[in-house]
Amino acid sequence: MSINMTKGQKVSLAKRGGGTLTLVRMGLGWDAVKKRGLFGSKSQSIDLDASALLFDTAGNLVDAVWFRQLRSQDGAVQHTGDNLTGAGEGDDESIVVDLTRLSPGTAQIFFTVNSFTGQDFSQIENAFCRLIDETTNEELARYELTGSGRHNAQIMAKVSRDGGAWSMTAIGATASGRTFQDLLPAAAAHL
Repeated sequence: MSINMTKGQKVSLAKRGGGTLTLVRMGLGWDAVKKRGLFGSKSQSIDLDASALLFDTAGNLVDAVWFRQLRSQDGAVQHTGDNLTGAGEGDDESIVVDLTRLSPGTAQIFFTVNSFTGQDFSQIENAFCRLIDETTNEELARYELTGSGRHNAQIMAKVSRDGGAWSMTAIGATASGRTFQDLLPAAAAHL
């Protein structure tokens, strides 16, 4: 059973039947708002990009996975590819994280979304991020990306080491920037 998360909510990622989560997928989905014109509505393409930012316990960025680097240095985080339009149902971009292979120094993974082409969120609808147990394909948590507006990026959520387990926190902080580098100050505010 999935948990619909609200901004600031934190949930444990321990498996229901016990045991620890080992392989998770963060899915990002969105649709472009149809442009209304003289002859009806027409579709537009919106290029949103999902990124994973890996931080150590001191709050230093140790790695980033995004459309120009699809795999982390330790091989534990894999981006499945860049969707340039948001067309189609379900997840438009995904990042898979093997929690067992993460470097022990990685304490937090931030998931961000930004519009590489600079379009703002007022042109996006039905946007969400969700966390899936990749071993069972069960959706663990979902966060609807609310707050359409003039921003073109968002710090969606973070997955953090919580003792020997992991937890997810919905952040939902709006930001501006076309790449993950532009979003580092906004992410740092939530370390």
